Amino acid sequence: MRWIVEAPDEPGGAPPQVELTARLTGPFATVGDIKAATEATPDAPGLVTFTAAPVRPSGTPDERPVSTIAIGPEAEPGYYNLVTSVAGDDNTTSGGSIVRVVPKP
Repeated sequence: MRWIVEAPDEPGGAPPQVELTARLTGPFATVGDIKAATEATPDAPGLVTFTAAPVRPSGTPDERPVSTIAIGPEAEPGYYNLVTSVAGDDNTTSGGSIVRVVPKP
């Protein structure tokens, strides 16, 4: 997962201290199953979660932070929910995406 560093709104200001995180949870049989899943059932049977180490970028304009999620051998084929978040300055922003894991040929 590649992150994009944006310049602060105010020139010369100190870059915000943020922590970038990413995690992949699955497998789900269909995209609809991911959409139907809720935070109330994060430990559904058969699901595994793979987590990237948190990244704390320095905020330099040419920085290109990367989160790496090692997908273990216990990962079954299927659809996985990718959740990313940016935490800092007393707030958190998160987003989600769907990733399909297929067997290695």
